[in-house]
Amino acid sequence: MPYLNARICAPQSPETTNKIADFLTELTAEVLGKKKELTSVAIEYVSASEWFIGGTSLDSQGLATFYLDIKITEGTNTKNQKADYIQKVFAAFESVLGSLNPASYIVIHEVRADSWGYEGATQEFRYIKGKTL
Repeated sequence: MPYLNARICAPQSPETTNKIADFLTELTAEVLGKKKELTSVAIEYVSASEWFIGGTSLDSQGLATFYLDIKITEGTNTKNQKADYIQKVFAAFESVLGSLNPASYIVIHEVRADSWGYEGATQEFRYIKGKTL
């Protein structure tokens, strides 16, 4: 049940938004083993005049960038899986957006199972319930 929030600094279009949502959902399922039907993706665009890297707006750099914040349940993925995910997601963004500023970030937050859930039940409750059956 991952939640992904992507901020994009690139020209906005429905096609770009759909491509990003598609590859994020696919890679999250493929690399991290998360269920597609529970993967939630939000995409926001920020203008180049409002995004600064190194104190300089991206308006003057001619590069796209992004920031991806993903939340997953703590302990459900290995370091290697997370490293592979970060590499593949960066490459996918680059294939859709073109040249990226190297300071394009992916942050994976591991949230304790008793601290989040869906449909009114925590992930910890789901785990315990599954063990007792």
